[in-house]
Amino acid sequence: MARLAPGDQAPDFTLPDADGKDVTLADLRGRRVIVYFYPAAMTPGCTTQACDFRDNLESLASSGYTVLGVSPDKPAKLATFRERDGVTFPLLSDESKTTLDAYGAYGQKTMYGKTVTGVIRSTFVVDADGRIELAQYNVKATGHVAKLRRDLGLDD
Repeated sequence: MARLAPGDQAPDFTLPDADGKDVTLADLRGRRVIVYFYPAAMTPGCTTQACDFRDNLESLASSGYTVLGVSPDKPAKLATFRERDGVTFPLLSDESKTTLDAYGAYGQKTMYGKTVTGVIRSTFVVDADGRIELAQYNVKATGHVAKLRRDLGLDD
């Protein structure tokens, strides 16, 4: 499994959002984009992480960042997740796991002491030119946005 590093070209993607509307990374050129990959909507860790991004969305946006969440869930499940938890940024569906693979965010991981294959909780910052500015793998759901803000020099 190839991992991305700062300076790499971000793999482009077009994925449906919770309403089935396509979102294309290339359409966001000129902006800095935080793309985070999570295992499953409406699970405790993923809910914690999504709500953390939601609660920090205004300050991230005012610093010039657009946030996109990506999971292998179907758009209908993402819509339920969005409504249930008031998620105010696009949640994208990668049922084929093609984009997850392209970012190295799907593969073997250790869960509860066992090796399993699944989504590796990962976050990427894509710069205005479409290059990886920051690549973080195996991130923790709790406290991740605060750490990301520190890593980006956004601490108040």
